[in-house]
Amino acid sequence: MQLKADLSGKRALVTGASSEGFGAHFARVLAASNAEVVVAARRREPLEALVAEIRKSGGSASAVTIDVSNNASVEQAIADAGPLDIIVNNAGVEKSGSVLGLTEDDYDYVMDINLKGVWQVATAAARQMRERGQGGSIINIASITGHQGMKGAAPYSVSKAGVLHMTRQLAQELARYDIRVNSISPGYFATDLNREFLASEAGEAMRKRIAMRRFGDFPDLDGALLLLASDASRFMTGSDIIVDGGHLLYSL
Repeated sequence: MQLKADLSGKRALVTGASSEGFGAHFARVLAASNAEVVVAARRREPLEALVAEIRKSGGSASAVTIDVSNNASVEQAIADAGPLDIIVNNAGVEKSGSVLGLTEDDYDYVMDINLKGVWQVATAAARQMRERGQGGSIINIASITGHQGMKGAAPYSVSKAGVLHMTRQLAQELARYDIRVNSISPGYFATDLNREFLASEAGEAMRKRIAMRRFGDFPDLDGALLLLASDASRFMTGSDIIVDGGHLLYSL
């Protein structure tokens, strides 16, 4: 079942859209709901392919390059994207391993993209939205590991916990400008970050601990995305929507 909302006249920026993960899917869903979509990532070539695909399907799309860990790059990308109504802060990376084996560089790499990057994109977009005076919706992509830590994924879990608290903090301060800030916490979906793990014996054991006994399919996120992107959530800010098949009912 394909969900749609009427996002006509809205322009949305989706970060981390260069791989076949959440970002590309979110861009397709928003374009199918009549939003003008701007896809953003460091790698330009896959972005151009996604733009061509969306346009071929009748949607409106363009691309900007962005390094979310670099403030100058973020500011330039927000300016190049044009007036924005919706932000999907999706760019993210992971470094797995024991806390005693991970290096400072490993930790900084994850935090610079997953946490500082979300901050920089959200605040740069919020300044633009405040100047326009028309409000907007910022959607931060968190994770169930931000609610409950997972062995072997410490920097990632810590970064996503920070995203959850950042969402609430930004929501408090930006509400006066009619800018809503919410988050989505996906459970386990097959992406470039975890596809090999989910196919392993350990991944199979994890699947059995999910209440619905399956990993998520990308369309399972569409309802939460379109709710937060549209005026249907106009009285929601500082909220987090968990989409995990009941995984958090048990142990990660």
